[in-house]
Amino acid sequence: MAELIKMPRLSDTMEEGTVAAWFKKVGDKVQEGEILAEIETDKATMEFESFYEGTLLYIGIQENETAKVDAPLAIIGEPGEDIDSILGDQINKLEKPNEIEDSEPPKKSSQDSEKTVEKPMNYEVHVITMPRLSDTMEEGTVASWFKKVGEEVEEGEILAEIETDKATMEFESFYSGNLLHIGLNEGDSAKVDSLLAIIGPTGTDISHYLNGSVKIESEDSPKEELKIEQKAESKVTEDKDSSVKILKTVKSERIFISPLAKKLANDKNIDISAIEGSGENGRIIKSDIENYKEPVVETMAQPIISSSEKQEYSEVNHSQMRKLIAKRLSESKFSAPHYYLNVELDMSETIAFRKQCNTIPDTKISFNDIITKACAVALRNNPSVNSQWFDDRIRYNNFVNIGVAVGVDDGLIVPVLKNADKMSVAEISASVKEMAGLARDKKLTPEMMQGSTFTISNLGMFGIESFTSIINPPNSVILSVGAIIQKPVVKDGEIMVGNTMKLTLACDHRVVDGLTGSKFLQALKPLIENPLSMLI
Repeated sequence: MAELIKMPRLSDTMEEGTVAAWFKKVGDKVQEGEILAEIETDKATMEFESFYEGTLLYIGIQENETAKVDAPLAIIGEPGEDIDSILGDQINKLEKPNEIEDSEPPKKSSQDSEKTVEKPMNYEVHVITMPRLSDTMEEGTVASWFKKVGEEVEEGEILAEIETDKATMEFESFYSGNLLHIGLNEGDSAKVDSLLAIIGPTGTDISHYLNGSVKIESEDSPKEELKIEQKAESKVTEDKDSSVKILKTVKSERIFISPLAKKLANDKNIDISAIEGSGENGRIIKSDIENYKEPVVETMAQPIISSSEKQEYSEVNHSQMRKLIAKRLSESKFSAPHYYLNVELDMSETIAFRKQCNTIPDTKISFNDIITKACAVALRNNPSVNSQWFDDRIRYNNFVNIGVAVGVDDGLIVPVLKNADKMSVAEISASVKEMAGLARDKKLTPEMMQGSTFTISNLGMFGIESFTSIINPPNSVILSVGAIIQKPVVKDGEIMVGNTMKLTLACDHRVVDGLTGSKFLQALKPLIENPLSMLI
């Protein structure tokens, strides 16, 4: 089905954009994630990538032409598809406001609503909202602030770290000025487009923004009026000499701590207020948490009363990553009819192959690297498995992008090896190591985690002999890899010591039938058991 692409809003103040260059022309094939065009905004010229795969059927804005945000930019679909109805609908939508101009005043855009809030005669105040930093992001958490209220902010400076559903990313300021207000404290979460901060000239009265109402609208969320109120931690004390209760505002002192150190402290249940940071400006860093020792408190022995002893526990709020894992995998498990195929491999030749490869200087490959390469080759020859399910169609991919599941403290991240079938085992090894490191440091970009057509989950290094995985939608299959086990096997009628490994292929029965999945494993088995065959 043809997909309409509109002029994107690439900055929070962007109202129109200019196409600086097209990287595709009508009739060209477009892959998901490919750079489609360069768009010049009010702040910079940025690359704009396609979220769809297909043929470029239509270009609505030519190079050096300018158009409003949401104007038809392009249409991607299948060759020969009828796009007249799509273009007709868009033209009607563009013409409709003119037809009713006399009877109904034009509605204000979300950008206009931010700027026309009743306020002093000062046009340099900028309301910054929670940005959408990934295509699936619905809310974000402020991991840390790099500025505090009252400090000067330069355009391009890092303002905060925002934890999305996929990674923790630095968020830079588009404006210069004084940080007048922070709407979310560190650790607080809010929906996309919620108030994040206000920047403007020093001494500007922003009470109109905080005590009034600011309309924040986006094309992805319903229009609603958000009341923005200044938060303060309050404590009620009672005067002993009267029955009058006095409300006192208590300001808590901010503790500067890196996101990683904060997470480690939460995991270890350490009170960060008791730690003196060794980082810049007293910032608590990872080593401060790792080297911290709880003070020893001597107490007198107390009798044990088990019946009335209070049971203690700790609770941790869901991270954005954990929320997304729960949502996506629940949808997959409850909607995709999973079934499982198992096969056991003889790994003797594979062990010898890996050992020989690792004698080459500066080479260190893992069994998982060999398995990844074998899967890439098998997928190239079995496109029916290299497929994806969508509500209205099945997509058979002509490229092989393999997601390699990496466990991190917060959950599971799946960086993607693009065009893995064209990579050598050594190149796969280097790429996996690099992306695994970025994943653990929460430095993966959204682009590095998008576009997989097949996923591998390996728990063999933990001694797990076999297990089943949940399919990563919209993919049709996922491969679970177990440990290499030494055990008695029968070869040529004789019992001997062998090295075996079990694979489990989880399949979506809507796309991959039992015969199709079996043929894939039948093609994969000899590639892993005899890796030299992949080099011929």
